[in-house]
Amino acid sequence: MEMHGFGSFLNTYLHRMRAQSHRWTAREPDWAIGALAGFGAGGIVMLVELAFAAAIGTDPWRTPRLVAALALGSSVLQVGGYSLEVLVAALAVHYLLGTFFGLVLAALMAPFRLDSSVVMAVTTGIVFGLLLYLFNFYVITSVLPWFAEMRGWVTVLGHIEFGVMAGLIYRMLERRR
Repeated sequence: MEMHGFGSFLNTYLHRMRAQSHRWTAREPDWAIGALAGFGAGGIVMLVELAFAAAIGTDPWRTPRLVAALALGSSVLQVGGYSLEVLVAALAVHYLLGTFFGLVLAALMAPFRLDSSVVMAVTTGIVFGLLLYLFNFYVITSVLPWFAEMRGWVTVLGHIEFGVMAGLIYRMLERRR
């Protein structure tokens, strides 16, 4: 009799686990929250990068210049220090890219229910950040060679930070359907 009770419990548990598995379910992403997650994660990464550069004594405006060069051209890389034009261009490009990649992450998370738990959101964010780093610094550098100087662990960690923050923000704010 007790085996029947345990068997029934096990059957119910396994059925529930199958129903919540990370499989394709064609669930539509929450696009607005995906954009917001990318925008917010991009802002967090930018602030941490500026603080880190200032803390270790490197030029905090070097990374914004590299990003601004996407919009203003490589001539902005020839000068150092603060420039309002460079800052505005860097912010615009950085937030635009962050928003775009937040949408990409949402498009990956929703159909496979990778937002079903904090652990899944963080794991997905880590993998996404690593893939984004590889794409940015080993594919895009063939077209924009000035980004090659940023290859390294600090930039890898920044991209992982972006992925994790975007994944968590998406999970926390997503309107469940």
